Amino acid sequence: MNALDQLKTLTTVVADTGDFNAMRAYAPRDATTNPTLILKAVGLPQYRGLLDATVAEHRAEPVDVLIDRLLVRFGCEILKIIPGRVSTEVDARLSFDTEATIARGHRIIDRYREAGIGPERVLVKVAATWEGIRAAEQLERDGIHCNLTLLFGFGQAVACAQAGVTLISPFVGRIYDWYRKRDGVDYTGETDPGVASVRRIYTHFKRFGFSTEVMGASFRNVGQILALAGCDLLTISPELLEQLRALETTVEPRLDVVSARKAVLEPVSFDEPRFRFELNEDAMASDKLAEGIRAFVTDARKLDGLVEQARGG
Repeated sequence: MNALDQLKTLTTVVADTGDFNAMRAYAPRDATTNPTLILKAVGLPQYRGLLDATVAEHRAEPVDVLIDRLLVRFGCEILKIIPGRVSTEVDARLSFDTEATIARGHRIIDRYREAGIGPERVLVKVAATWEGIRAAEQLERDGIHCNLTLLFGFGQAVACAQAGVTLISPFVGRIYDWYRKRDGVDYTGETDPGVASVRRIYTHFKRFGFSTEVMGASFRNVGQILALAGCDLLTISPELLEQLRALETTVEPRLDVVSARKAVLEPVSFDEPRFRFELNEDAMASDKLAEGIRAFVTDARKLDGLVEQARGG
């Protein structure tokens, strides 16, 4: 078996793309999207029709409603291809507004229900701010499963698990980018700070019995992926999926529940003051969280512009 097929025996492989045609070849179980990926996709001729059709059918609705309809439309197309779940993101401009995030999460799920898709096949993606975590906690109580994204710090991860969220997405590659820039070192394997972060989170969750799934995300190279073989899930771009499929090597499990449960660790918990202090103390996590929100907001505004243009606004 090639590396991708071997990895699938150890970890749930997720496609990280809005280009649903590109994922057909790799047979992932789940798929994730974000504003940047959807923006990229609607810029391709084969997907422009989804934008135009959405606007034509609901032209009189506000832009934010049209955007949710567009995201759900992509999600529905993806769910025709994969057997599992799709992640659809709440507007990053709501990252510090708990009530608005809850309302938007419900609206996204309502749009899926209108399309005949049940909430068990959707993960609502929310930024892992304190406000986002509180929103996800309520959404989970309401039966809406959440994927907490833009996650860089250990405190963010533990707070999410305490809130009972379904899944978190620690950003391996962006953590690596920050340390590489600071230290001028091309980290690999065991020394990669992004890999180390996910391993720490995974081990802590399994040791203390948290049900929250860990999905490594934002990979820069195949080495990072293979170093996390055995993680609950890994979301991987089509480019790296292709590299894995072409790679002939033995893939060994690097994470496993049995070993994690034997780890000698101290339990920790995070209330709001400790969460905010921990995030402030972690320069990488606070920098990358703020940067990530800004980047998603920038692309959300660009997507707004495309919708306005499509309806002649």
